[in-house]
Amino acid sequence: MTSHLFSPLTLRGLTLPNRIAVSPMCQYSAEDGLANDWHLVHLGSRAVGGAGLVIVEATAVVAEGRITAADLGIWKDEHIAPLQRITRFIEQQGSVPGIQLAHAGRKASAKRPWDGTPGSVPVAEGGWLPSAPSALAFDEGYTEPLALEAAQIGQLIDAFVSATQRAHAAGFKVIELHGAHGYLGHEFLSPLSNHRTDQYGGSFENRIRFLLELTTAVRAAWPQELPLLVRLSATDWAEGGWTVDDTVALAARLRQAGVDLVDVSSGGNLPSAPIPVGPGYQTGFAARVKAQAGIASGAVGMITDAIQAEHILRTGQADLVLLARELLRDPYWPLHAAKELRDDVAWPPQYVRAASSKTPLRADVDYGERAR
Repeated sequence: MTSHLFSPLTLRGLTLPNRIAVSPMCQYSAEDGLANDWHLVHLGSRAVGGAGLVIVEATAVVAEGRITAADLGIWKDEHIAPLQRITRFIEQQGSVPGIQLAHAGRKASAKRPWDGTPGSVPVAEGGWLPSAPSALAFDEGYTEPLALEAAQIGQLIDAFVSATQRAHAAGFKVIELHGAHGYLGHEFLSPLSNHRTDQYGGSFENRIRFLLELTTAVRAAWPQELPLLVRLSATDWAEGGWTVDDTVALAARLRQAGVDLVDVSSGGNLPSAPIPVGPGYQTGFAARVKAQAGIASGAVGMITDAIQAEHILRTGQADLVLLARELLRDPYWPLHAAKELRDDVAWPPQYVRAASSKTPLRADVDYGERAR
C-alpha cells in the first residue's frame, strides 16, 4: 500500500511525484545574485535524494531586496542561465523545481549568520538602505528603513512580475511568494511593523492589500497551468500582532486570487518572541488553514520523522510537508523514509548497489571495481 507521503499531489496542471518538499533555505553563497556550483550541488542532491518538490531559497526580485549581499537574485536576465542549469538537473532526477520570490524589507542589507553579531551591514561597508512599509528598524543594530511611497510599492509589484517571467524562462514549475518571517510581505500584514495611514495600512483590509495586489499580478503573469504558492507566518507570537485568525481570513482571499497552496510557517517579525518550538509545532496552523480557508496547505517546522510526516498527511492536517534542517542533515531523507514506510521507491540507479546491499564488505577480500 502506498503511503500518503509518497502519493502524488496534483496542483493545477502539475503533479508532484510525492508530498515531500525541500523548504527554501538561504545559502548566502552567491555573488551579484548569481547561482553557482554550490547551489547546483546543494539543490541537486536533494532532488537525487527523492524530494518531490525542490524550492530554491528566497530569491530577491530587486538587488535592494536581498537579506544579505550573498543572496540569490532574479532581478536581471543574467540570472536566468545559471538557474536553468539547476532546474534542468532537478527535473532530470524526477523532481519538480520551484523558486521562492522575495523581498527582505527592513531585514535587508544584513550580515550573513556566520559574520558575527546580527545586524545591518553599514552602507560604508557595502550595505544599503533597506525599504519597508514603515520606518521601523527590526532590532538594535539594524538600520532604520525608508518608508515606501505608494508609487514605489507599485514598482516593487512590477519587479515581482518581471521576476516571475524570468523564473518561467529559467524552467521553474512552481513559484512561492514569500509573505512570512518578517520580510516585506509579512511586514505589511502585521500591525507591529506596519504603521501606515494610507490605503496600505491600518485596517485588516488595508494591511493585506499589498500581498493581494502582488498575488493577483504574479498570478496573471504566471502560466495558468502552473501552481502558485504563498508562504505565510501564521502568527507573530506577540500580543497585538498578526494572528492565526488573520491568516485563515487571508488564506481564503488568496484562494480567490488564484493561489493553490499556502505554506504555513510562523514568527520572524520580531527579534524575540515566546515561540514554543518543538516537533510539528506549526502543523496545527496548517490544519486550520486547510480546514477553514478551503485551500491546500503545507506544514513546515521540526518535521523530522517519516511516521510524523505520514501522520500529518494521513490525518488531513496538510497536503504537503516541507523539510528544512532535516534535509540539510540528510539529503536522502525521502529515500530512507520510503524504506521506513515500506514504500517501493526506486533509488537512483547509480546508488542501487549501496541501497540493496545488506552484507558488509570484508576487509580480507579485494572486491575491485564492484565495491568502488
